[in-house]
Amino acid sequence: MKIAVSGKGGVGKSTIAAALALTIANSGGKVMALDADPDANLASALGITTEDQKKIVPISKQIALIEERTGAKVDTYGKVFKLNPEVSDVAEKYSYRRGNIDLLVLGAIVAGGGGCACPESTFIRSLVTDLVMFKDETLIMDMEAGIEHLGRATSKGVDMMVVVVEPGKRSIDCAFTVQRMANEIGVKKLVAVANKVTSEEDAQFIKDNLPGIEVIATIPYSEVIRNADREGISVLDVLDDDLKVVFEKMFKQIEGRIE
Repeated sequence: MKIAVSGKGGVGKSTIAAALALTIANSGGKVMALDADPDANLASALGITTEDQKKIVPISKQIALIEERTGAKVDTYGKVFKLNPEVSDVAEKYSYRRGNIDLLVLGAIVAGGGGCACPESTFIRSLVTDLVMFKDETLIMDMEAGIEHLGRATSKGVDMMVVVVEPGKRSIDCAFTVQRMANEIGVKKLVAVANKVTSEEDAQFIKDNLPGIEVIATIPYSEVIRNADREGISVLDVLDDDLKVVFEKMFKQIEGRIE
């Protein structure tokens, strides 16, 4: 099962991605959690301590590795490098393990933007392709507000794109942008999760303004979830029984549509 979670910054993508990864891990499944958002927050949402987060080196900062595998010096002009570097061992060697979850942080590529024709970008795209297409374990990807690291060939392996939305126009607009981009590369299944919902009016606003996108779950706004985010506590560790049921239903809805 390969799931990509996207949406506008601040809507709770990392919370939803972490909840999915933790739900699977807590039931005994092994999960690869991929933080593909330059503003990396997935480690915190998974409950990894601040001290341990400092030990995690993003792949984009593994300069020696990138130079070795691509055959090019990073940040040099007129580079010639391998377009298909060897990446099959990277996830195992460079991920951070927390219980049944292996976390891999991609990090930001500064020079030329995320889509630059540079060794770092090529290496990361090859790595994502390997994780999606050639690895058997469940993969949860916390994407940026888009699908920068996914390509047309990779899209065949993505089982579902989950767009997280909150009750606001910019969030809705971003959801349609993600839908368009996903359609362009051939992602076949896309659903929405409504987050930070404070009332029935909020829930109805999201559904009314997302024609053509199915809203499979509604997550109520919660001070408990917000405080967990602030304190770097695993989202599932602080939920009451009612909220746990909401997240479990969300996962079952996703799982059922994939199957």
